[in-house]
Amino acid sequence: MKPLDLWSHEIRRAGPSALLAPPALVVLIALLAAFGTRLGSREGNTAWFLLGAVETGIPLLTGTAAASLIGRDRAVELQSTLPTGYRSTLLRRLAVTVGWAGLCALAASALLIATGWWDLMPGVPGGLTGQLTWLSPMLWLSALGLLAAATFRSTTAAATVVAFVWVFEQVFSSVFRESPVFRLLHLFATTRGTAPGEWLPNRLTLLSTAVLLLAAAWPLLGDAERTLGGETK
Repeated sequence: MKPLDLWSHEIRRAGPSALLAPPALVVLIALLAAFGTRLGSREGNTAWFLLGAVETGIPLLTGTAAASLIGRDRAVELQSTLPTGYRSTLLRRLAVTVGWAGLCALAASALLIATGWWDLMPGVPGGLTGQLTWLSPMLWLSALGLLAAATFRSTTAAATVVAFVWVFEQVFSSVFRESPVFRLLHLFATTRGTAPGEWLPNRLTLLSTAVLLLAAAWPLLGDAERTLGGETK
């Protein structure tokens, strides 16, 4: 299969939710950016909601999409005999899912920067560093979703793990802010706040631990017996 055909196939196999949900959220962000203050919302509140949609919404969509990547192929037995293996197929599909969501998040960030909403949030870096606002939690939740899917072999269970972590960090954000250890793993340190000077270490810690989560998923994805066993109920 030619590379273009291969990637086109993976785009289709990623699923409609992974392809349609991120741009739909970007459209909602654009509408709120255009009409937020006209609806009676204060500028500070609107800016917080807009940045929150970028930092929390897109990572949640991407993490749940990554949790559903395993078990979509009918001929897994055949793929496991190929030189690249089914694990490479899953990683390509993950790259498509995360890459597309990342492009949508980048477009939303560019929109907020161009319209001035980004600058209304105090303490949020600009430029390339500021893109860690959404990139770090998106990669972390995506790696968690893939690891959970490989561990439980259940889309429902994996998506539940992602959603639980997302809700837990939202509800107990104050605990994460106050703990010197937990604040480094706080997914929403931009909109929920963190200690002075801790924002960048937090974003970099999320990136490094995302690599660890992906590394933990790697041997599970290569286990043919688990993969051929299909999704557990």
